[in-house]
Amino acid sequence: MYTRNEITINCDQETAFQYARQVEKWPMLLPHYRGVQFEEGSSDQGGLVMMKAVRPFKPFGWPVWWVSQMDIDQQRRKVFYKHVRGVTAGMEVEWQIEPQGHKDQVKVVIIHRWLQPPFGRKLASGMIGDLFVYVIADRTLQGLKRQIEQQEEQEEVS
Repeated sequence: MYTRNEITINCDQETAFQYARQVEKWPMLLPHYRGVQFEEGSSDQGGLVMMKAVRPFKPFGWPVWWVSQMDIDQQRRKVFYKHVRGVTAGMEVEWQIEPQGHKDQVKVVIIHRWLQPPFGRKLASGMIGDLFVYVIADRTLQGLKRQIEQQEEQEEVS
């Protein structure tokens, strides 16, 4: 299974990187996140993190959770995850934050790879990949974009 989400955000690379790595703040910023808690480590150094989200289906939300080993590459401004518990155990996730042509604009890309899901590739790709992973990652990027750009606008006004 492979999914790729991307978005352009009007901010500098460091700002986007800080929002991407400070996952413990996501439940306050992103309504689809129910909780994020480090079992070991922190967003500064990486570690073992449990994440809980909701995948909305009208009229209800489907709760999902996973535990990942989070690694931070400060130099390249990347965040990596390897899901170690939950339905998606074995999934690898990479956040890339790349400067764009404009000084204060970045492209944020989230790539999910799941080479050997525990049950059928077709089910994993079609149902989990398209209906859950892609949709939740897209909501995450849209929500972070909204939060970052609102903060940037407020700082310009101040």
